[in-house]
Amino acid sequence: MNALPDSLPSTARNGWLLPAALTSGVLLLLGAAFWPTVHSMIEVWDRSETFTHGYLVFPISAWLVWRKRDALAQIRPRPDLRGLLLLAAAGAGWLLADAGSVNVAAQYAFVVMLIAAVWSLLGAAFVRAAFFPLMFLLFAVPMGEFLIQPLMGVTADFTVAMLQASGIPVYREGTFFSIPSGDWSVVEGCSGLRYLIASVTLGVLYAYLTYRSWQRRLLFSLAAIVVPIFANSGRAYLIVMIAHLSDMKLALGIDHYIYGWVFFGLVMLLLFWVGSFWREDGQPEPAAASGLAPSAGGAAARPLLPAAIAVLAVAGLWPAYAGWLDARALPAMPALQIQAQGGWQPGEDFTGWTPHWIGADRQLRRAYTQAGRNVLLELNYYATQRQDAELINSQNFMIRQKDPLWSNVGETLATVQIGGMTRQVRQARLRGSNGQRLLVWQWNLIGRHATVNDQFAKLSLAFERVLLRRDDGLSVLIATPYEDAEIETATAALARFAADMEPAIGRSLDQVDGP
Repeated sequence: MNALPDSLPSTARNGWLLPAALTSGVLLLLGAAFWPTVHSMIEVWDRSETFTHGYLVFPISAWLVWRKRDALAQIRPRPDLRGLLLLAAAGAGWLLADAGSVNVAAQYAFVVMLIAAVWSLLGAAFVRAAFFPLMFLLFAVPMGEFLIQPLMGVTADFTVAMLQASGIPVYREGTFFSIPSGDWSVVEGCSGLRYLIASVTLGVLYAYLTYRSWQRRLLFSLAAIVVPIFANSGRAYLIVMIAHLSDMKLALGIDHYIYGWVFFGLVMLLLFWVGSFWREDGQPEPAAASGLAPSAGGAAARPLLPAAIAVLAVAGLWPAYAGWLDARALPAMPALQIQAQGGWQPGEDFTGWTPHWIGADRQLRRAYTQAGRNVLLELNYYATQRQDAELINSQNFMIRQKDPLWSNVGETLATVQIGGMTRQVRQARLRGSNGQRLLVWQWNLIGRHATVNDQFAKLSLAFERVLLRRDDGLSVLIATPYEDAEIETATAALARFAADMEPAIGRSLDQVDGP
């Protein structure tokens, strides 16, 4: 944004030298102040092929600004203190996200802070003129993993429906299904998230560069969202059909991925080819917003220094407070103690399955028995929320994808009766390679309040941490074996166990009371 065409008058060029240099310096200092957040973005770009495009977002945004250099150079850089309000709001959002260890939210807040800093230093006219290049920075945030499970469901639904429409009998259990020629499962790699993220990023950029009317830009951007979802479902169906018709000789190894990328590439090529019939890139850009005034030389840049200091002061408050929060000592935490209630007795551990909950400060795993019914109880306690030691974490799950011994054949939020009260639990049905099946319920306790709403839990715990109150939480997980014919019996056993043991589980939080 600090390069100017040679055709501009020297006064306009010189009037931009100090604002451009000062703004660039402030943005670099913000990147240094929020380096852990920046680094968390880079880590995801580096380890996940889905988000590798993040490396290109900042250079592309700079190139988009360079394309508009003639128009932007005519704008008088004028500090706008209204941008500090957005900067403060984004900083507060970053603090909450950091306190709750929600990396994606913290990363979005950081990018918004960069945009707010540009607004504060260069003014609203500049932001209006460079609106898309600035907003394009949001694509640098590696967001979308929460869509994996829904996309897996869409892919499985479509594939099974198309197989049945093709006259092939299908037995389905969750995202696993069997046809006469073999067994299949829709795993994370089949969700199509990689295709969707690539399509949306390229589609929005293509729409901006190719069209001038906002209607066409919006329609093409929507097409870039819808088309890859259906294309990925069609890709999965075609791969299963190729394998089925070839007697399971094709589309099973590396060609499985080759067919997928070739098919996706053809679909995207077709989308952009169809979109080119309505291109408007030969037309001039819409008129810039009113209020753009020619630069008045170096005088206009003099108020920038106080504005830059204000930006750094407002932005610097949040990482300083977050660092102080992280430096606090952990509260004292005695071991979890649970007394058996309601006739339940300690029993032998009856399963080799272990849920994947990471970073717990205290953990308890114990089996109980009553009238021939076995129930497993696992508690994971988090004294305070911090990175990799959080009650709500994407790395906390029932089983790993492609687990060699266990399969998750169905997970949902279920409404159940516990002690005469209607409540929601996270319910999963697990199948072991040894034939054992488990019915699992999981919920979280925050201040004795049971919840399965991860968003509420994250926000609540983040507020408590920022306000220096208790931000501890307990994951409660219970499981019992079942057979298909006795799923209701297993459900009743878990409900009875939860009703009998929940008072003792709640009291365990008092044993590990924080400061």
